[in-house]
Amino acid sequence: MFFQQLVNGLTLGSVYAVIAIGYTLVFGVLNIVNMAHGGIIMMGAYIGLLLVTVAGWGLFPALIGAMVGGAILGYLLEVLALRPLRGKKVTHLAPLISTIGVSIFLESAALLVFGPQTRAFPTDYNQLMDFGLFKISEIQIISMGTAIVLMVLLTLLLNKTRIGKAVRATAENIETASLLGIHTRRIITFTVMLASALGAAAGVLIALSFNAIEPTMGTSMGFKGLAVLIMGGLGNVGGAMAGGFILGVAEVFSVAYGASSFRDAVAFGLIILILFIRPQGLFAKAGKGGRP
Repeated sequence: MFFQQLVNGLTLGSVYAVIAIGYTLVFGVLNIVNMAHGGIIMMGAYIGLLLVTVAGWGLFPALIGAMVGGAILGYLLEVLALRPLRGKKVTHLAPLISTIGVSIFLESAALLVFGPQTRAFPTDYNQLMDFGLFKISEIQIISMGTAIVLMVLLTLLLNKTRIGKAVRATAENIETASLLGIHTRRIITFTVMLASALGAAAGVLIALSFNAIEPTMGTSMGFKGLAVLIMGGLGNVGGAMAGGFILGVAEVFSVAYGASSFRDAVAFGLIILILFIRPQGLFAKAGKGGRP
């Protein structure tokens, strides 16, 4: 029982980690919480669904297609909702309100186009594998494996590539990065697109794991991502990864040994506890807030 719940928690936590990384990248570079991320997660799930059911694509091509669609939405988000506010004398809440507006727009658009009904993500990966101490489905293996691959690739991108180092420099100090010759506007756009692509991928993984897609799914998953963002440390990519796994395991065990009604309360109960004990997050250095 314990190992079964642990596997289930790690699978769920890997998806939460991918969601939180999207929040973390944008916060690290722009110092804002992107409330449109939940909407992009939801749109990614619908794009993946359409590519599988209408276009007849396989699961992994559809996942890549959803990430491309998410990146395009991220570009539009940055150009239309965030860029016009940068460098202007506006309240620090303006970008937050702007992204909330985008999230509401995306949810309304999905409701208009797809309707309020829940849709199932068709898949042939339904086989259950028995390892004695625990059982794991092919869907869980695909979901966790994909999430881990995305996190590894992102880590390599940030630490080993020129553009990744530019993202980290911009996150550390945008003015200094600009003086060093980094085209910070392009880096910001790239970061938002990358975060949105990861969000769209998470949407497909959520659709696979829960076998349900509906217009409001991004709201609840977005809040879980925010919980992980705070838990890991604002702007800390490694912390977001670890925090996602922690939340996933805690949530699954709370359902297994408590009641399903506690599922959503666990995330925000952990936030309150962590804010009391370690306000900067579990994996951020005091006073730093964490950075990519």
